[in-house]
Amino acid sequence: MTAHVFVDETKERGLLVAAVVMHPADLNAARRSIRDLILPGQRRIHFHKERDDRRRQIIDGFLALSAHAVIFDAKDHRNARVAREACLVSLVEHTAKIGAARLVLERDDSTFQADQRLLFEQVRKCGVDGRLRYDQLRAHEECLLAVPDALAWCWAGPKAGAGRTPSAA
Repeated sequence: MTAHVFVDETKERGLLVAAVVMHPADLNAARRSIRDLILPGQRRIHFHKERDDRRRQIIDGFLALSAHAVIFDAKDHRNARVAREACLVSLVEHTAKIGAARLVLERDDSTFQADQRLLFEQVRKCGVDGRLRYDQLRAHEECLLAVPDALAWCWAGPKAGAGRTPSAA
């Protein structure tokens, strides 16, 4: 399967990495759908800053996309660095296993260099160097990063209660 994988995380209750897998043929339509959900004056969708009624609207739009999700949960790790490395290793292994062509992570400046080193090493270890392109982009540079952002928020749950979805809030 040739795919593009978009990744974000939440550290709300320990590290959780959300990945959304999409077929390249679906990317343009998905980007149009996401851009249609961005309100005037917004640079991007940032799920935790949205009102509950708006979250429901966004989730409804995301459910119409042709995509599937994968969650990497490291909340049981006590050490944040070890947790992040474990999630990224599993992410690259999964991405290699499905034969993805591109991996896009939301850029976190505090972990950028360490992530680059780990991605470089893992891509080679999994034997997909030259076949898997990976990027670390800011959310406003790739609107599809809004999808794993929302997924991570929904999976971890709002502060009021773990596991609650926007429709249950």
